[in-house]
Order: sequence, then structure tokens, then C-alpha cells
Amino acid sequence: MSHAPVVLGIDLGTTATKVVAAGSDAHVLHQTERGYPLRTEEPGEATQDAVQVRDAAIAALAECVAWAKEHGHPVAALSFSTSMHTVVGLDSAGEPATPSFNWADTQAAEVAARLRSDWDASSALHRATGTPVHTQSVMVKLAWLTGSRPDLTRDVVRWCALKDFVVADFVGGFVTEYSLSSGSGLQDMTTLRWHEPALEVAGIRADQLPEIHAPTDTLPLKSQVAKAVGLPEGLPVVLGGGDGPLANLGVGAVSPGVAALSLGTSGALRVTRDRPGVDDRCRTFSYAMGDGLWVIGGAVSNGAVVAQWASEAFGVDVADLLDEAAVVPAGANGLMALPYLLGERAPWWEPGLTGSFVGLRHSHGRAEMTRAVVEGVAQQLALVRDAVVDSGAEVRAVRATGGGFRSALWADAISAALDIDLELAEGSGGSGLGAVLLGWRALGEFDSLERAAELVTPEGKVSPDPAAAREMERRRPLVEQLHATLRDFEL
Repeated sequence: MSHAPVVLGIDLGTTATKVVAAGSDAHVLHQTERGYPLRTEEPGEATQDAVQVRDAAIAALAECVAWAKEHGHPVAALSFSTSMHTVVGLDSAGEPATPSFNWADTQAAEVAARLRSDWDASSALHRATGTPVHTQSVMVKLAWLTGSRPDLTRDVVRWCALKDFVVADFVGGFVTEYSLSSGSGLQDMTTLRWHEPALEVAGIRADQLPEIHAPTDTLPLKSQVAKAVGLPEGLPVVLGGGDGPLANLGVGAVSPGVAALSLGTSGALRVTRDRPGVDDRCRTFSYAMGDGLWVIGGAVSNGAVVAQWASEAFGVDVADLLDEAAVVPAGANGLMALPYLLGERAPWWEPGLTGSFVGLRHSHGRAEMTRAVVEGVAQQLALVRDAVVDSGAEVRAVRATGGGFRSALWADAISAALDIDLELAEGSGGSGLGAVLLGWRALGEFDSLERAAELVTPEGKVSPDPAAAREMERRRPLVEQLHATLRDFEL
């Protein structure tokens, strides 16, 4: 018996690839997953084996195709999502000559610091490309690789993102799309072409990079992968986009003023609008979704990881510790924390930052300290929201998703810091569902991505406590003041 057709969204993540099956009603029917290691052996290293990722994607896809066949769902297309800010060098045969460097890799920290020391030059690159000059930037990684690591780049002929390498196996072309390339720091966000000044900094040529397509462009599936996964040759493969923009689509945060907020190990806040651009102080990024839509926002390096750190430091289960901290009043009884355990991205973009407690007294214990680091993350997300607003975008609603929201404390603290209702969208398929909806748009099922996003509805709502919201607003200028005071402090 035949059922409704599905698009399969292939989401290439940092430690696993997920394949999401969903119909044109945005209802996720099935999901498969294959993991792979993230290599972190060298100082600052965060790399992946591109071949392992490709093989995991094919294995997860084959399993999802088998499910679709068993349940009578024809597969209408494949569509990709991927973690952003990856880069891998390919040899003359198109095989990896280097590891794939992940967004979290900080081996280029000295190069990033040198580039950022010239504010005029680095801010000009940021404003042109929409990508901060930071270790996560592909431009910065390439500047480090081409300038300092001839041992790694000796056999490299071409450079691309990890997704571009995987897609090449599926469709047989060396292509990318402007959603993913908009986060590379190499693309002019106005022209959607490679930006020559950025290429010069990176030490590469435009002809070493893939051809840029639209995220909704489709190419036919090659016979080799088709046979391996059980799909017909020539099936449409939608090029897809970056996981940040597609996460907005996957939680339904596409209408003007509706932000997507994610809270996992790290966190992010992004709002969609119809044009690119960053704020005057270069605190935000600007990445393309497709269909003329862009997400403006920022990612924070420290999300729920701060609670995990506290759990390990105090030897208490993280859920129990967060329950203890939830009893502490907003403001943590006079304790504040700058929660920069892993440096920080938005809005500072300073990977060398360290964390600190301010106002620590004898009366403070683990509950106050945990509450303070949680509130510190919430304040950081509010500072990102403020920068987004300064860039000219409205934030009138927030769709929130991520494992952190399993604790009520996170939802309460973040809604108070933003002083806005959090519409919880935990049941959505995230960026994988975003890839599916982009796929249905490419097939003509929807006349716009806004229409596709309307199908995704939140499951619940958390409203801010007025007293807590006032306390968080009162303290937020202090966060900026403390950051400015302590940013250059070294022990």
C-alpha cells in the first residue's frame, strides 16, 4: 500500500549524520543516525575524517530508505543540511588530502588574533562577507593552513566544505550553495560571489573553490550512490544549506521578527529577514537561507556545557544541581558569572576569553554558582538579541529548541533575560526538517519558504517572571562593563 511521499533530509553534524523523513505537512515520520569521532588530540584540534562522514551519511540514508520502502512512502528527493564553517582540502582525484577542519577547531587562533588586531581591515571583511573574523571562519583556517602548514597542504588542489565533498559523491559535481558558502568568510554577501580580498587573506584562488548554486537547486543522483542506498538513479538531490539557517526553517522561525534560539552544548539566536547585513559594531553574522532570506544572529560557545562543568566540579548529577539552582532567586543572591569556559563567540568573537565569578561571598554555595553561570549564558544570548536589533531586525517572538530546555531553569532564565515568551519547539526536526522543507520548496510544493515554515507549530510556552526580567535587565550593562574590564586580564 502506497502512502504519502517523503523528502529525506541528510543532516551532516559534528559527531553524527541524521537522516530525517518527512512529508510536505512537515511531520517527521522517521529518523536514522550514524555517528563518527571528532578528533581532538592536538591542542585546539577539532577535525573529522571526510570519508568516514560520507560513509556514515550513505549508511544512515540506506537505513532510512529501507524504512520508507517498508512503510510504503515513496522518496521524492534528498536534501542536505550541514554544520557550518568546515573546510577540507582535496587532491587531484577529488579525495581528501587533509582532515576536515570543524567549526570548533581553534588551531588558527594566532592568525585570527593577528587579523583582528587590524580593526579596520577585519571589520571590512566582516561587513563584506557577513562572517566574523574568528577561528571558526573558513577564511581564517585557510590563512593558517596556507601560511603555516605546508605539510598538510602539499597535495591540495581544491578546497571545499565537508558537505561539498559528500555531495560530490552523490551528484558527481564540485558544487556548493550560497547558504553554506555565506558562512565561509569567503563570499560577498551582496553579490553572492567569492570575495577577492578574502581570498587574498586566505591564500587561495577562486578557481580552487566550488561553483556556487542556489540552495534549492537540484542535481540528479548518481548511479553508484543510488544503488548503494536503494534509490532510483536520477532522483533529485537538493543542495540544501547550513544548519543555522535551516534550523530557523525547521522550527518555523522564518516570518519577520520570529527568532530561533537553540541551546545545546553551545547556543545561538538567529532571526530571519529579507536582506543581508551585520550591525555597526560587527557583533552579528549574516548567513543565507535561500529564496532571498537571510538569518542575522550570533552563536555563543558556552551553552548547557556550563551546567555540565558545574556538575563535574561539584560532583552532583546535573539535573539535581539545576533543581537546586532553580530554588535560588533570580540574581543568584548577588553573584554574577562571565561564563566563558570555552572562550566566546557572539557578540565578542574572542576565543581567548576566560570565565570569572564576581561578587563571590562566603554565603554562596554550589546552587548560587550554578544559577550564576546559567544566568550568565542567558545574558549572553540577550546581548546577541540586542545586537540583532541594532542591525535593524525586529525580535518579537522566540522559538526555542535544544536539550538544555529539559531543565525548567534554563527556560526560566533565558525568557527572563530576553523578557519574552519562549515558544518551545523541541519536537521539531531542527535543521534536518529544515532541509526537508527546503527540499519540498525546491520541488514546487510550496510557493515560498515562509509558507513552508507556517506548518511548524510550537508545543508549549514559557513566560518570563517580571521580577526576574527586571533583575536581568538591570545587570546586563554590568556584563558588558565586566567584559571590557577583564578581557585583557591574564594570569
